[in-house]
Amino acid sequence: MNKVIVLFCCLLALASCKARKKLMASRQPVMVAPAKNTGSVVSAAPVINTRLTAIRSKQVAFNTFSGKAKTKLDIDGNGNDVTLNLRIQHDKKIWVSVTAILGLEVARALITPDSIIIINRLQGLYIKKPFSYVDQYAGKQVNYQTLEALLVGNAVPQLLNENADISADNANTIISGTLQTMLYKLTLGPDFKVSQTSLANQQAGQSLQVTNSAFIQADTRIIPSQIDIASAVANKKVQISLHYNSVDFDKVLEYPFSIPDRFKPVD
Repeated sequence: MNKVIVLFCCLLALASCKARKKLMASRQPVMVAPAKNTGSVVSAAPVINTRLTAIRSKQVAFNTFSGKAKTKLDIDGNGNDVTLNLRIQHDKKIWVSVTAILGLEVARALITPDSIIIINRLQGLYIKKPFSYVDQYAGKQVNYQTLEALLVGNAVPQLLNENADISADNANTIISGTLQTMLYKLTLGPDFKVSQTSLANQQAGQSLQVTNSAFIQADTRIIPSQIDIASAVANKKVQISLHYNSVDFDKVLEYPFSIPDRFKPVD
């Protein structure tokens, strides 16, 4: 049960996305007012707002999302290979099914902005907690919107704020600042797609780094086909490598979820 709980809690802080046609995306640069000098901080409010508006416009918008990802998970040196089947109803819920060898479902989760429910089919157990349960794995700065953004390769919404420092690093855009007690750095390519997200709280011993790569085109959207995650919280270290081999947007989805009567709760 511990492995299942840790798996999902780590995925909550992070996570998951066949393009119908596995096309390598043609990533075109976005033309906006640049910083005057490479590495210089953009300080003028109109320039910041213009750039933030352009970045937001390039994030993936959707009503529903479904994806399948081959996943390699390493928790404190213990490795596991699983497949994640993921369904999202934007701003409302995330449904996850974890399958192992021969497609056997070993766990299922339903995540909402308020709660997390995980069922362990192998042992007949379930856990039901408020969303804040993930604080011990990801810090208080990670909320439901953070998770949705990471699942589809978007910028975390809280990091796109007018108080952030925006600078140019060659063709990339760097957004950095402080979110409560967490230092963050967001790296975006010339097309304003997120290449890397970094969060760190040295005092609390928390860090999270998410790297997006191998961008592909899915329908009219450009998404990463590879997401690599490295997380450290106190004495827990987690590495997750997601390879998305199937993805659909705005399809009618079902989110089947129920707790069998014979299952027992776990604290």
